[in-house]
Amino acid sequence: MANPVLTEKIFKEASADHASGVMTIGGTAVKSLVLVLMVLAGASYTWKVFYEAINPASVNPWMWGGAIGGFITAIIISFKPNLAQYLAPLYALLQGLFLGAISAMFNQAFAESAPGIVMNATLLTIITAMVMLLIYRSRIIKVDGKFTRIMIIAVGAIAFYYFINIILSLFGVNLTMLHNSGPLSIGISIVIVFVAAFSLLLDFNFIEKASAAGAPKYMEWYAAFGLMVTIIWLYLEILRLLAKFAGNRD
Repeated sequence: MANPVLTEKIFKEASADHASGVMTIGGTAVKSLVLVLMVLAGASYTWKVFYEAINPASVNPWMWGGAIGGFITAIIISFKPNLAQYLAPLYALLQGLFLGAISAMFNQAFAESAPGIVMNATLLTIITAMVMLLIYRSRIIKVDGKFTRIMIIAVGAIAFYYFINIILSLFGVNLTMLHNSGPLSIGISIVIVFVAAFSLLLDFNFIEKASAAGAPKYMEWYAAFGLMVTIIWLYLEILRLLAKFAGNRD
């Protein structure tokens, strides 16, 4: 699987445990909705802090706490899927704190050049997820071994791109052309958005296969967590892409 948290290895290891019931698509959908609500709860709080605080920078501890805490929680869940039923809601809440803060910053920064940028990014994320679900259900794109291998390569290349960006920035290397509003930067963001969107097909496929195989009940939380990871990634990349388009118009 391209999503590193929804892997065949995890699925095979979990399939042997049925003590707590079996996983269903409906159950996974309910868990996914719970995680969405947790994200919205966290995001609403930091959004409110940003706009009501005398000093908007006071939201920074919440933002970085959410980002770092969410990352650590995600790592733990990835290695211990059975803990997803306890930690997935925490992950969603922490990521919500981060998303609310970063979204408020984008909303303020592009209030004139791109009013409603956060709402547009949210709607585009929802529409993209729905379209990808329809594509998956209609079998327009066959999620087979070849497709999976292509997606693994694509996601791996993007992960390497992120890693190189972080390393070079630590050494003070100027990466303006990769992050400004130029054609190259916009092109890279479009590619990443498409890869994130098509990663949803792999998430849907994992959920369907795991449910059909009778994976243990806690895998509903794990699958919902994996789906949330992809959706959050997609939202952030769409938000960045809209910001670059806005910058290109200035």
